[in-house]
Amino acid sequence: MSGGSCEGCEKRTCSSCVCWVACFFCYGGLDMNRLIKKANVLIEALPYIRTFKGKTIVIKYGGHAMADGPLKEKFAQDVVLLKYVGLNPVIVHGGGPQIDKMLQRLGIEAKFRHGVRVTDEATMEIVEMVLAGKINMEIVDLLNRHGGLAVGLSGKDGGLMLSRPLTAKAWAASLEKDLDDGEGDEDFGLVGEVQSIDPTLVQKLQQDHYIPVIAPVGTNREGNTYNINADLVAGAMAAALGAEKLVMMTDVKGIRDANGRHLSTVSRKDVQRMVKKGTIGEGMLPKVHACLDALGGGVGKAHIIDGRIPHAILLEVFTHKGIGTEITA
Repeated sequence: MSGGSCEGCEKRTCSSCVCWVACFFCYGGLDMNRLIKKANVLIEALPYIRTFKGKTIVIKYGGHAMADGPLKEKFAQDVVLLKYVGLNPVIVHGGGPQIDKMLQRLGIEAKFRHGVRVTDEATMEIVEMVLAGKINMEIVDLLNRHGGLAVGLSGKDGGLMLSRPLTAKAWAASLEKDLDDGEGDEDFGLVGEVQSIDPTLVQKLQQDHYIPVIAPVGTNREGNTYNINADLVAGAMAAALGAEKLVMMTDVKGIRDANGRHLSTVSRKDVQRMVKKGTIGEGMLPKVHACLDALGGGVGKAHIIDGRIPHAILLEVFTHKGIGTEITA
């Protein structure tokens, strides 16, 4: 068949094959070892796919992965693949940098206290517009363009999330610090914390094969709207849904010990000890507390991963080694 067509390789011409097997080896310089490695990747994922089929995985989407075009595409591919192989992904997203840009465009000064955005009524309108409007719709569109069936929500929809004001004292306690830094003990305005979650709406969407995408905006019984830290919303949502996993996408590799070494796996108790010793930096504490709260609420495992790595979600969930830090109950 030299110089002819070969039915074994989709009728493409191969100048040296004498049978389909030979053609498969030589056509276009294909490397059989490379192909076998691809197959091995799928085989490595098989037990995880089997174990997690039908289970819920809550993903907190934030950091550089939300700003970089190619990483956005890979995030969407990961989430849609999770759905197609039988998992139930639920997305909770942030949007701090996008809020800052909009406030700057409108000439509104962003104010922070103890690292929390002070949110008056004017700022809250912008926060809700950016989170529940612009960003949420962009993520929904992104997932749908990659073959998913996504629906956007905020905590205000369907009684999903009941909120209450977040006090400066409560926030400082979560950061394991005292209010003695000169910033005072004033509260943050319309910044809230999760009081309770009714997962009925999200569960209904999951049953109908949708991918819920949730903006971290909540309301109290009087109808006041609150801006809520997305990490804490993700942790509370994972617990309310009885999720198998909570995955926090960040811009760091994960948790490091006192010597700066990356920890691939660590127990909940060990993380609690690290928090008390001050080993974990203040910027990581909200994520860590969200993970600890989720584990305390019955979530199987929590993961903190570097969203700057392409296909970070798949690499963490479907490989033995993973790429971030896995926190076990």
